[in-house]
Amino acid sequence: MADTDNLFEVRIVTPEREFYSGKASMLEFNTTEGEIGIYKHHIPLTTVIAPGIATITEEGGVKEAAIHSGFAEILGDKVTILAEIAEWPPEIDVDRAKAAEDRARERLEEKKEDLDVLRAEIALKKALVRQDIVAKNK
Repeated sequence: MADTDNLFEVRIVTPEREFYSGKASMLEFNTTEGEIGIYKHHIPLTTVIAPGIATITEEGGVKEAAIHSGFAEILGDKVTILAEIAEWPPEIDVDRAKAAEDRARERLEEKKEDLDVLRAEIALKKALVRQDIVAKNK
C-alpha cells in the first residue's frame, strides 16, 4: 500500500470548468515572484500566478499543464488555483500558439507609441509556454 500521508488536495479552476481535482505529493508552478514548489504542510500563502507550466506529482506519476495567470491559495493540506486559462498539452493548438508568438514579437519589435508593452510580453510568454509544454509532452 502506498504512503498517502504526504498527499494534499489540489484544485485548479478556470472560469469555464474545474480543470483538475485530485491529490498530489508535490505541485510546482510559476508566480510573479518566481517558481514555487509545494509539499503538504506548506505555510499558508496567497500568491499571483504567472504564465508557465504547472507540474502535478501524483501517486501514479506526473501531469503537466499550461497555466496562464490567476491566483493560488495554499493551505496546509489544500491548494486551490484560480486560473485565467489552464490547458493540458493535447488541448493546445500549436499553430495558433506559433501565430500568437509571431504577432507578439512583431508588436514588440515595432515599438509603436500606443503599444501596451506588458500586454504584448504576457501574450508572448503565453504563446511560448503553450509551445514548450507541447514539445515536452510529444
